[in-house]
Amino acid sequence: MSTGVRRRMGVEERRQQLIGVALELFSQRSPDEVSIDEIAAAAGISRPLVYHYFPGKLSLYEAALKRAAQDLAGRFDEPHEGPLGDRLRRVMRRFFDFVDEHGPGFSALMRGGPAVGSSATNALIDAVRQAAYVQILAHLDVEDPPARLELVVRSWISLAESTALIWLDGRRIPRAELERQLVHDFAALAAVSAAYDEEMAAVVRRMVKDEPPDGAFADLAARLIGLAS
Repeated sequence: MSTGVRRRMGVEERRQQLIGVALELFSQRSPDEVSIDEIAAAAGISRPLVYHYFPGKLSLYEAALKRAAQDLAGRFDEPHEGPLGDRLRRVMRRFFDFVDEHGPGFSALMRGGPAVGSSATNALIDAVRQAAYVQILAHLDVEDPPARLELVVRSWISLAESTALIWLDGRRIPRAELERQLVHDFAALAAVSAAYDEEMAAVVRRMVKDEPPDGAFADLAARLIGLAS
């Protein structure tokens, strides 16, 4: 991508341009494989000018990651309308849209990239996970989650991350199936926990109360019953 822009940009405008260019390149290939020269060429400026705005590739990567993290966190925003299963399915669709668009960068971030291990990077990743956690609790209408519910929600978020990474490595399972499966995984984790804890049982009852016969959770129940028979 070459901007072809020759006019003088303001400092913040140029910084945002470089972040956008870097994010696009980091989304196409592992950040380790992208050079400052490539970023400069794609932005239509010189290599020294890139260093004028960012001291190095690590700082530019972290800035691009911050923008991507804000985007990813926003994918968990969902109106509190309709059955929970349908809401989660829409969230998973947007989550996999992000993974699809930023595959190499997402993989490098989770598996190890140039900024992995830095406090700034870890904080951004944790912020995305926390945003997802808060959103899921809001959909469950729970403000003070019991210990088992926190375990279920955080485990499910980790499962979604690892599932996306495995899917990126060959995409051997249709994406739509994984999106549906992850919704079922959430219900299954909650149901197993409910078998051990009355507070969780109450949460699960609320989850399924308004679930339609053809909804996501009902689909899981039908599949399990089919296995048993």
